[in-house]
Amino acid sequence: MGQLILGSIGSAVGQQVLPKGLSAFGMHLSGQALGGFIGAQAGGLLDRALFGRDSATGPRLDALPVQSSTEGAPISLVFGRSRIAGQVIWASRFSEHRSSEGGGKGGPRINRFSYSVSFAVGLCEGVIDGIGNIWANGELLDQSELGFRLYKGDEVQTPDPLIEAIEGTENAPAWRGLAYIVFEDLPLEAFGNRIPNLSFEVFRSPQAQTGAARLETRIEGVDLIPASGEFAYATSSIVRDDGPGRQSWLNINNARGKPDFLAAIDDLEARLPNCRSVLIVSAWFGSDLRCGDCVIRPGVETREAITRPYSWSVAGENRSSAYLISRIDGRPVYGGSPADASLIEAITELKARGFSVSLYPFILMDIAPGNGLADPYGGMEQAAFPWRGRITCHPAIGETASVDGTSAARDQVEAFFGTAAAADFAVSGQSVSYTGPAEWGFRRFILHHAALAAAAGGVDGFLIGSEMRGLTTIRGESNSFPAVEQLTLLATEARQLLGAGTRLSYAADWSEYSGYQPADGSGDVFFHLDSLWSAPEIDAVAIDWYAPLSDWRDGDTHLDQAAASSIHDPDYLAGNVEGGEGYDWFYASAADRDAQTRTPITDGAYAKPWVFRYKDIRNWWANTHHDRPGGVESAAPTGWVPQSKPVWFTELGCPAIDKGANQPNVFVDPKSSESFQPHFSSGARDDLIQRRYIEALIEYWSADGGHNPVSSVYGGPMIAPDLIHIWTWDARPFPDFPARGDIWSDGANWRLGHWLNGRAGLAPLSLIVEELTSRCCLEAYSGALNGLVSGFVIDQPMAVREALQPLMTAFGFTVADRADGPAVIRFGPASDAVLENDSLSLPPSGRAVEMSLVQNGELPHDVRLRYQRDTPDYRPSSVYARTETDDLEAVADSACPCWRMKARLKAGRATFWARHRPERCCGNFPFRPRGSRWRQAMRSQWMARISRWMLSPALAKDRLKRPVMWHGHRDWQGRCPGKWRIRFSRPCSRSSI
Repeated sequence: MGQLILGSIGSAVGQQVLPKGLSAFGMHLSGQALGGFIGAQAGGLLDRALFGRDSATGPRLDALPVQSSTEGAPISLVFGRSRIAGQVIWASRFSEHRSSEGGGKGGPRINRFSYSVSFAVGLCEGVIDGIGNIWANGELLDQSELGFRLYKGDEVQTPDPLIEAIEGTENAPAWRGLAYIVFEDLPLEAFGNRIPNLSFEVFRSPQAQTGAARLETRIEGVDLIPASGEFAYATSSIVRDDGPGRQSWLNINNARGKPDFLAAIDDLEARLPNCRSVLIVSAWFGSDLRCGDCVIRPGVETREAITRPYSWSVAGENRSSAYLISRIDGRPVYGGSPADASLIEAITELKARGFSVSLYPFILMDIAPGNGLADPYGGMEQAAFPWRGRITCHPAIGETASVDGTSAARDQVEAFFGTAAAADFAVSGQSVSYTGPAEWGFRRFILHHAALAAAAGGVDGFLIGSEMRGLTTIRGESNSFPAVEQLTLLATEARQLLGAGTRLSYAADWSEYSGYQPADGSGDVFFHLDSLWSAPEIDAVAIDWYAPLSDWRDGDTHLDQAAASSIHDPDYLAGNVEGGEGYDWFYASAADRDAQTRTPITDGAYAKPWVFRYKDIRNWWANTHHDRPGGVESAAPTGWVPQSKPVWFTELGCPAIDKGANQPNVFVDPKSSESFQPHFSSGARDDLIQRRYIEALIEYWSADGGHNPVSSVYGGPMIAPDLIHIWTWDARPFPDFPARGDIWSDGANWRLGHWLNGRAGLAPLSLIVEELTSRCCLEAYSGALNGLVSGFVIDQPMAVREALQPLMTAFGFTVADRADGPAVIRFGPASDAVLENDSLSLPPSGRAVEMSLVQNGELPHDVRLRYQRDTPDYRPSSVYARTETDDLEAVADSACPCWRMKARLKAGRATFWARHRPERCCGNFPFRPRGSRWRQAMRSQWMARISRWMLSPALAKDRLKRPVMWHGHRDWQGRCPGKWRIRFSRPCSRSSI
């Protein structure tokens, strides 16, 4: 105000005092303008003296709108993984933060206010395994920007220190038994200055009451992939320059805002709490199946990328000099070799977390379609992206004019290995230099990784190669095995770089470790790897173990159907660890396999059938070995000393595919010539068979399993349980891998593959039932139940039977009261019990058996099934089906997670009077009226109040792929009970919902 008044007065005075104005330095100012400026400045000084500096205030909050929190709301119970919204259980007063800007040169200063609040959100009943993604108002949050503490809900958790500081020690609850999360000073500006609506991805495993160990607690070691990926193992945050002023993260592709490797290892520790050993797989690229022409080099995805804080470099190669990986549809078929610096970072990080770390150099064959390379196996050209086990001499063993058994074969093998030596490598700090011959042979590949391990401060284990079956079986002159000789020499070189404290071995294929019997009719038997296994530098017999544990077929006429009710039967799988194919018998041809013509494994000459049993590790390990050139056993044994070294399962696993246990070594990868489904597989996803296969082997060879002998030489078990490594855990965190197809091109392979990410933490159906029934003090044995549940949430108080009803509907089982206590009964194939007419009695009135059709008015015209999708966002979804007839009006609406179902609904019902309650007929059984050939599997329910059985046709999970029909047959009184039909489509996943 003073500035305005004095400015006006100054203008008037200036006009009077200087009517002609003032000229100076070539400029002219009127008296009015000059007086107005002076008056305004004086008025401004007066205003500031009286009222202070000019200021403006932005929007300001008077009260904090708090997310609703319902008193007495039910606490959810979670099984598996699910997305839930919690309840705010505590909140502090909001904090106001003031910031100012502007005000320079007399201009206005703007005061801005922002707000934050600390609060706690109750999630669900504990103990949980952890949380994953967090959503705010439906949007995924970057957790790197959040400050929070998670309490998993155990009975010993203590109050949060922030809540204690604000509320006082006496007023701060610990909320034991409740999983909750405390956010500290969450900024609210992005959420409209209110606490956002939050939802959380929660992981919780069922709590087994019987003390049975879950797969997640049994696993002690894993193989860490992806093997390729330029910065897949980096713990530093790597950025790529994308042009002027633009950059992007290369190794942060998750909502947690940390490098993918760190996020994946966090998940590993949370999902597999007893896993303390990691084999890091690191790949270079092979160029040719002809060993004499094959080079093995580190590769890059692109030559143009500029990265910070460090550039890609491997073995002295940079982007401009390294091998460029093949591309399909404009994308590299593999990730690049891990940068040396990233491998050192990964080893250092894992050791800091307390893991035992081993390094696993791995060959990926980059042989694209249309390569034009001469095929050692006689093809037009070499197969696309083959297995490294196909590397062999040229022409290959058994091919016309093969060099096998000649000095030329030795020359080719030696060319493959090269001449690099440990003395050619120097380690200085965390850098490795090489001064040897300018070649890219196998020795340089292995010894460079050994030097890297030394640069990282050492590792606990190291592999000098793996699964080179086509190479180790090449014979030189006089039945020598030059590749085995080279591996033995390489072990000595690697020891010089690694020192005495590192376990050293070669990971043989499961079909390779025990010996070589060429299919040439010679009768030769050679324990070809014994010179390696007995070498002083080799500490264990390492095997990548993928032996079959089943020979299952669809239908009920195959040979194994009498041994078990399904391929998932744990006893059936355990019985084939030392039995079945590869132990008791083998298939001599593909035709024999189709016909199940099994040839017993025998040894008539020397009564040592274990020589030919690749599954008979026990006898191979415990006995001396004698070669049999020409089928005649040599008098002198090989160098193997019985029981002298433990067995190290460096890989063990099974694909998550139907009948995976039939052929666990195969995988589905459309780009590779090695892409196969297991024998007789439908190709459907089956997470359960993967779990059961791994469980069977770990349990069988466990310390208390009774099958793992103790060595009289070194005093330890034959198979070291802590050296069983499961294939595989990925350093790309779930669910971003496999969901981020824009980043990783192999994500589609996850669905049927060997990955544990996304499958570890699934809830076994049997353990869910066990936990829920134990809550009402029932001990219902549920071990016969097959199935995995991705996520199941009980969000309100209810009876246990009501809680189980969606699972009973989906998986086909019930809980019944029997003479020996409650039992879980699976609606599967009919039992051997047959209820004959003689078991019935006449009621006081009416007939012994009454059959009726359900009226149309009781049947639904439409079926709607609601479920939560097992996808990264857990969105609710539904499917809808309509009958083919128009005479029905009702709608059946059901909630069942992740299953799709359609039904043609005509139903029948039967009741009968029994002389006594036939316990053996609980569940499913055949019902056969007198004088009828009809025998139908029925689902039975005892109606206690009227002492009757209620029968309805069995809805067996085993029959979901084909219609289940009850055809109308006339009963013994000549009446037709009608007919009904119900059919189901294949569910989304046969083993997980």
